[in-house]
Amino acid sequence: MNPEPAHRRAPDAGPKSRNWLHRFDNKRVPYLLISPFFLLFAIFGLFPIVFNGVVALRNWRLDDPTLTGWAGLANFEKLIHDDAFWNALFNTFGIFILATVPQLLIALMVANLLNRKLRATSWWRVGVLLPYVTPVAASTLVFAVFFSRDNGMANWLLSLVGFGQDAPLDWRAQKWSAWLAIATMVNWKWIGYNALLYLSAMQSIPKDVYEAAAVDGAGPWRQLWRITVPMIQPVLVFTVVLSTIGGLQLFNEPMLFEENPAAASGGSNGQWQTIAQLIYKVGWKDLNLGYAAAMSWALFLIILIVAALNALATNRLGGGRR
Repeated sequence: MNPEPAHRRAPDAGPKSRNWLHRFDNKRVPYLLISPFFLLFAIFGLFPIVFNGVVALRNWRLDDPTLTGWAGLANFEKLIHDDAFWNALFNTFGIFILATVPQLLIALMVANLLNRKLRATSWWRVGVLLPYVTPVAASTLVFAVFFSRDNGMANWLLSLVGFGQDAPLDWRAQKWSAWLAIATMVNWKWIGYNALLYLSAMQSIPKDVYEAAAVDGAGPWRQLWRITVPMIQPVLVFTVVLSTIGGLQLFNEPMLFEENPAAASGGSNGQWQTIAQLIYKVGWKDLNLGYAAAMSWALFLIILIVAALNALATNRLGGGRR
């Protein structure tokens, strides 16, 4: 039997199959690989935000299940006239400024020092990161004892320079002292973390740039602000935005600074009560979830606005495009 002519044979399906697999591998597989992130974000990120917005428009109290129904913008209108909310907002911004501005400036200085040739460089770099890896509960409780009125080391150090010898300073009694104490806790924990971020960005700057600047007569201080800061601008913007989000959501440090953390009152008169503390108190102490949700949405919008303004200001100061 004669074999079938070559031009009548069925074409080989192998190349087409390989081409289809190649297209699938290049067009579909990347989306499959990143889909778990978007799925988890939709479940644990996007859905809570949307659901929280729905709750903010409802009357929802855990102590009175019969009180249900749509409240519209009533919770937000109540928020505008709530003195406790404005006091918490004032406290939050006060602590935020005391914590964020010195934190990032000192971190920049520390990174600039670590970027130089030092003995035991690795030891110093690991050392500045130790506060960050320390559990926040442990470090905050230590600082709470440090700022104790009667036996605290802070008052002992002040007494060495002649301050508070007659009456020790009660760090929890006034706004400014409580803000300073809490800001010290936050700065101690995050300065090293931000310093290492800045250091990693500084390591990518060519040494030739500094050598040329030194030949032109630029000193270390001028090199820092004229060369280093503009060239690490993306990292600066990142740390500013990250610090803004964390600073305006501050909860652990002021909560554990309380003598009775379960109260979440921020002192006898709310001297250092932050918005995050107030949301916790209204939602889980007063059991008013609808009003707490409205507060959290207000905080969310405030963070977006402040973070955008800070990023824009940092971009302009760092020499970014206008």
